[in-house]
Amino acid sequence: MNETLKRAISGAVYIALLLTSILYSTESFIILFGIFLIITIYEFSNIVNLNKVFSILFGILIYSSVILVSHYNKQSELFLNNLFNSNLTLNANIKQLNLVLLGITIVVSIKCIIFLFYDSVQKISTSSKYLYLLGYITLPFIFTVKISFGTNDYNPKIIIGLFVLIWTNDTFAYLVGKSMGKHKLFERVSPKKTIEGFIGGIVFAAFAGFLISKFYIQPKPEFSDKSILIWMIIALIVSFFGTIGDLIESKFKRIAGVKDSGSIMPGHGGILDRLDSVIFVAPFIFLFYQILPFIKF
Repeated sequence: MNETLKRAISGAVYIALLLTSILYSTESFIILFGIFLIITIYEFSNIVNLNKVFSILFGILIYSSVILVSHYNKQSELFLNNLFNSNLTLNANIKQLNLVLLGITIVVSIKCIIFLFYDSVQKISTSSKYLYLLGYITLPFIFTVKISFGTNDYNPKIIIGLFVLIWTNDTFAYLVGKSMGKHKLFERVSPKKTIEGFIGGIVFAAFAGFLISKFYIQPKPEFSDKSILIWMIIALIVSFFGTIGDLIESKFKRIAGVKDSGSIMPGHGGILDRLDSVIFVAPFIFLFYQILPFIKF
């Protein structure tokens, strides 16, 4: 079997599994991303030389606890009141928890961006490795699940739309870069990325955001213009932070001296290779959802 056919088959299986889990139910989506999290932690632990068993148990505990508290166990109100020493309602407590976790994730994301621009970094401290495990890997998986709920109930169209934007940005960044790219974007980390490809990815992702809002999300007529603007903004966030997320993972792999994070997907590498953009983008999309009610269009 040639490499192109392997890549096509493994990519098709990945997309089919992803779409089936998203569309079938909330639970199937959460379970699949829990499995993806375990694989991603295993791959990340290999790259940065962390204890795999401890790291996986740590990630599972954080992921399952937050998801259960946020979406399933109404008795968690008592737990959250004790945690925050308050007498707030469940929704208020969850908002507090979300803000705390989001704050941690954004801080670690900024640390990742700084790490990206440090040329001299060739070794990562143990404390930083565990910080990345928490804020770069585990919590972003949680926010990927959370943004699928939008501002209300679980909506599979939101998370499918997000993946379509990321795939569109990646595909056209590659095609435009390959055909027109002359100026390197970040050569010392990812020699193949170009400024032309980056701009092309943004343009086509913004167009995809327009199409998603107009023909897939299909909001009520009175909200149509607002929805189009929101999805085009999301496309810009995806393009910018998705590219940064891809570069950050490339930096980790470059320091480790490996080409791919794993080999579970023939022709594509590991799960982290497939989700590096998604998990870096997710907290910023969630942040956008939090400030959206305060924005006047």
